[in-house]
Amino acid sequence: MANPSSPLQQIKQIDVALCVSCNRLSRSFTLRNLFRLVSRLGDGVFWYVLMISFLLQDGYAAVPAVLHMLLAGGTGTVLYKLIKGKTLRPRPFNVYPAIQCMGKTLDQFSFPSGHTLHATVFCIVALAYYPGLFWLVTPFAVMVALSRPILGLHYPSDVLAGAALGALIAWASFLII
Repeated sequence: MANPSSPLQQIKQIDVALCVSCNRLSRSFTLRNLFRLVSRLGDGVFWYVLMISFLLQDGYAAVPAVLHMLLAGGTGTVLYKLIKGKTLRPRPFNVYPAIQCMGKTLDQFSFPSGHTLHATVFCIVALAYYPGLFWLVTPFAVMVALSRPILGLHYPSDVLAGAALGALIAWASFLII
């Protein structure tokens, strides 16, 4: 039996408490619908529209940026699915009655947050090519990350892991591409 005062148990308790606190924000109709919209756009819609806008604005000059984003994002998809398939961490609303599911899930597992992973990858890669879009893509990526525990879909640790993995993939992509 796990020691209730062990560092891992304390981290888990903090993670759950933060998730419950974040999820309470979704009780507000306005916040719930705002973060549902952000989450839906974070499914890929926002990023694909951004890539299309690069191509429409810059034509062939945007192709390296778009290909880089697609390759890094594809790598993120493969890694996150492998990790999710190994960890099998249930979503917080499936474990804790105080956490309500306020969004749609793409699968049944929580770790890591794929939305956050992809938002981080796409944000970092897009900014390398279009730094003037910092004002647009950075707040959106942060909102995607916040949407996950607010909607009860992920623990904060899932979001942090997704962001870290996304940053690692983006960083590695610059070494390769």
